[in-house]
Amino acid sequence: RSENKPESDVSVVEETWWHKLINENYANLLLNSSYSGTTICHTGYEGNDYKEISFVARTEKLVEKGFFKENCVETILVFGGTNDYWAGAPLGEIQYSGWETDNLYKVFPATCYLFNKLKEVAPNVKIVKIINDGLGDEITIGLAQIAEHYGATVVNLKNIDKVAGHPTVLGMEQITGQVTEVLNKNF
Repeated sequence: RSENKPESDVSVVEETWWHKLINENYANLLLNSSYSGTTICHTGYEGNDYKEISFVARTEKLVEKGFFKENCVETILVFGGTNDYWAGAPLGEIQYSGWETDNLYKVFPATCYLFNKLKEVAPNVKIVKIINDGLGDEITIGLAQIAEHYGATVVNLKNIDKVAGHPTVLGMEQITGQVTEVLNKNF
């Protein structure tokens, strides 16, 4: 978040939560579509336009390229909202249909659009919405409400070890453990 703050001790891919999750649960990764610092909605840091790199944009590009037609996707993990919160992106109102371009610059309508798009292109997919700890109540509650509306499993992270807002190696292990615990209860 800031160049003046210390960095996390995570230094190799094997220390990331998603890599640990895959290995510990004998899962197969089809695609990691994460992009550091991106938001779910099109509003980025300092109000910059992220319409080319947001979660919504990346999902639309995957749809256009036929990713969901060419692959049997069983589970999608959506770990987003942290950068929206840190960037101060407008939350907007929860909106389950009728999206226009302007709506996608707000967190809640964009999240609804994202989940709707995923269910449209992969109707049988299991979606897991991971919500970081340390976010405000309004965004945390709103993201969970949206996820539940679309039948997603929600993982509300708790007490993750971090440096400057980013998980440490211990924090990555904690994320893996908390996600695995919820997956084991629900899948």
